Amino acid sequence: MMRVMPIRYSSDVEALNRFYRALGLEAGPASRPGGWIELPADGGMLALHRGSDEDAGRCELAFEADEPLEDVADRLRAAGFEPEPVTDEGFGHSVRVRDPDGVWVQINRYDRELYT
Repeated sequence: MMRVMPIRYSSDVEALNRFYRALGLEAGPASRPGGWIELPADGGMLALHRGSDEDAGRCELAFEADEPLEDVADRLRAAGFEPEPVTDEGFGHSVRVRDPDGVWVQINRYDRELYT
């Protein structure tokens, strides 16, 4: 099963967090330095991520997988799409692949004990 997780970049994660909390989203896990905050919702989650001034306002489509990312990568290859290698991250693992329009999509598998 995949959960939709848009990643919203901001140069002021705390202000963005206050905005989306006021909108009604609940606080979820956050990285210790505060550069990553999760705001769970019924159908997925909004992730806030610190970015440069140039990245502020950018939104990236991501998904959270509950299966090994190697399995996801194998399915993508079988369908004719070539993902990048699965990468070890501070939060677990991720893999990126371009969709048919050439837009990067990120799929993550989290080990939240690594960053909370």
